[in-house]
Amino acid sequence: MRFEPLSPQEPIARPATRKRRKPAPLAGILRRLGLVPSPDLDSLSKRILLPSLPVSDEEHAREQHFWVGQRLARQDDWEILANDIRRADRLRLRTPAGQTLSNLMAQGARADLVAAARDAIADGRTPDHGGLEALEEARNEYPGSYPITLVVALAHVDMGRLWRDHGRDAGELRFLEHFAQAEALLDAFDATALDAPSIASAQCALLAARPTPRRHVADDYTRLIDLDPGTSAHMRALGEALLPSRFGSLDEIELEARRCAARTDRVWGAGGYAWVWLDALALDPDGLGVVDAPFFVEGLRAIATRLPDQHVINQLTAFCALVMAPHRQGRRLGLAKERARATIHACLDWLVADHLRELHPLLWSQALIGAGRDTTLPPRRTVLQHGRTTALRAIAERFADDLADGHALAFSSAGMYRLPSL
Repeated sequence: MRFEPLSPQEPIARPATRKRRKPAPLAGILRRLGLVPSPDLDSLSKRILLPSLPVSDEEHAREQHFWVGQRLARQDDWEILANDIRRADRLRLRTPAGQTLSNLMAQGARADLVAAARDAIADGRTPDHGGLEALEEARNEYPGSYPITLVVALAHVDMGRLWRDHGRDAGELRFLEHFAQAEALLDAFDATALDAPSIASAQCALLAARPTPRRHVADDYTRLIDLDPGTSAHMRALGEALLPSRFGSLDEIELEARRCAARTDRVWGAGGYAWVWLDALALDPDGLGVVDAPFFVEGLRAIATRLPDQHVINQLTAFCALVMAPHRQGRRLGLAKERARATIHACLDWLVADHLRELHPLLWSQALIGAGRDTTLPPRRTVLQHGRTTALRAIAERFADDLADGHALAFSSAGMYRLPSL
């Protein structure tokens, strides 16, 4: 759907380009005091004309390269697979939203083995060793090929995690055994000398089984990020690894976020700071007491400018709208933390008005699931519908004043427009 710019008599409603959107408009204050009724968000949502994609370009790209890895492994075309992974590493090839192609192909190459292992462990059985033996045969055929060794090592990592998730004493022992085998395989390769971020990333995954991981987190991730500063997933993983529930502390996240911003300034500006904190804040709201909220917002602006892919914009918008919504956890966090959360939540205004062009409902559902720690997944159609409804209600609530008197909000490649009532 295409919307023509409005005539000069009807101004474009773009909050980020107005003088400044007031943080507490009178209507909002009156609603919170109960002096005027809250808006009917479902009715307002119907006046938001935002194209919705059930399957995004990013999903298509990820599936395509995952399938390439899976197909080549099934056909025993290991040399072609190794060359493809090596090339993707060397050229730092990524999907539109920044997922590394080397990781996607390696994931596809071991997918059949991991799926069979998952089913067996869930049924209380020991996985058949045939799949691992087949991978070992391929590795022995190409002993100096780091991409083939990478696939085998990551298969051990995946199986180790499956055993740990099993939750029994035997599962923890199997977890350690698989991770030890993965470490022995990867120790033969120097990620920096090979210019192979995929190896450095896999070595970071091994931190979960180290006796003193805290000593290694910053160094291991620094090597990885220096090798591949353009991939945001590495910075997000660093923040998650340094959570107090894992291997670090909130103060360490703040320190490494600032260091990361300095090291990746040429690529991301302040975005490196926001990437490190993004998942950490979603998982531990106490981080709001440590994060520099204005600097985080500066980082979000830098990311939206440097990587305007709609998958990324939807992720950031859903994070600000849902994860950073007031009282999302059902409890007040203290004045300083609530102020930081409100600062980040307010980014919804300019993200929607200046950067959002299409809705990716799946990402909004994922933001809700992540924030609520709910691992139960309904059918995809239900997830998409729930994501779309949630997104439109969040936008309607924030832009209720713009939707007053029957006006509508429309989105196109040129931005958000306010349409007059009919």
